[in-house]
Amino acid sequence: MTSRLQKRPRRAARAAAALAAAGLMLGACGAPAGDAAADPEAQSEPMDWDAVTAEARGQQVSLWMYGGDDRGNAYVDEVLAPAAQELGVDLRRVPVVDTADALNRVLTEQQAGRDDGSVDLVWVNGENFRSGRQADAWECGWAGSLPNSRFVDPEDPLLAEDFGTPVEGCEAPWHKAQFVLAYDSARVQDPPGDLDSLLAWAQEHPGRFTYPAPPDFTGSAFLRQALYDVAGGPSQVPADFDADVAAPLWQRLADVAPSLWREGGTYPRDLAQLEELYAGGQVDFTMTYGPSTLEDLVADGTFPATTRVLPLGGSLGNASFLAVPANATHAAGAKVVADLALSPEQQLAKADPQVWGQYTVLDPSALPPEAAEQLSRFTGSDVVPPFSELSRGALPELPAGWVAPLEDAWRDQVLRR
Repeated sequence: MTSRLQKRPRRAARAAAALAAAGLMLGACGAPAGDAAADPEAQSEPMDWDAVTAEARGQQVSLWMYGGDDRGNAYVDEVLAPAAQELGVDLRRVPVVDTADALNRVLTEQQAGRDDGSVDLVWVNGENFRSGRQADAWECGWAGSLPNSRFVDPEDPLLAEDFGTPVEGCEAPWHKAQFVLAYDSARVQDPPGDLDSLLAWAQEHPGRFTYPAPPDFTGSAFLRQALYDVAGGPSQVPADFDADVAAPLWQRLADVAPSLWREGGTYPRDLAQLEELYAGGQVDFTMTYGPSTLEDLVADGTFPATTRVLPLGGSLGNASFLAVPANATHAAGAKVVADLALSPEQQLAKADPQVWGQYTVLDPSALPPEAAEQLSRFTGSDVVPPFSELSRGALPELPAGWVAPLEDAWRDQVLRR
């Protein structure tokens, strides 16, 4: 049976038309690449942007990205690709089950000595970016010289590192994200105020809470959030995986497991299944790294109107990026797309909850007044607070080297216990 969660409406084209009708004409705001404001850590080299755009015309750029996000797919196909076509670039989305699939293709082709790689652009972050850096898989020194990088705050810490790995001009920022938990305020009238209290609540209300099984992305994020809580904050977690630091987390999660949905004998396989459980009233909490999706699910009646974000006093925050493989055939076209994706027009369209609802990486104070005013429309709702509130006290993501060991240890110490 197909759930309503798998039939989210595709409104990207309609919303893009609405933006155009509103007269959001920012194309004239472009500036020569040499004027771009770049992070001093980015180590980006000046580009002859006219030469890049000339080379890009007529190129077909393959964007490899996770294919399981319907709204993300619709945004790329119906908003970003048509805009790229106007610049002479044919953007083709290549859906993958896991970003590692894209990286593996890049590495395989590099090992075969191919300099005409089939991957031109990758939606990447975290562990895959780190693995690619270690293998010299990404072209570096370009992102900070994109013309639209002048709209980015060079002091923004979320954009300087990717899961602890310095960006150094090897990827261009695309959007920000904040991990949140949400609950039904009609059923949970005295919500817990932090993660430890949430786990205590779960033990007092058997069967009403669970989380996706890692390595699902959201389930893995829950582990990282819980680790910070148990360890006493980011300052207590070393850069490299430490089994002794993680040990109290496994004990805490093992203790609460019998009180979870289905007594912890099984876990939702992914976020989609957790959302179905929450929508059906089988559990009282859900979670996501894309809070704006909650508004859409409430608006279409999938989630109860009484859904609210749970204040945790600080949750994980990160950014997603676009990377160009070092052996990309159409690197010029890929850079044009990355710059386009960073433009105020595209960032505004993508921030619209009716399109994709992704938080912008742009600095509002650096935007033209019209764009800043448009961006101010997305200021939160009864369901989801504004990003400025969500991101208050944001916690840095764990270094990428923690992710896989944490997921493996959860399976050994909690799932199989």
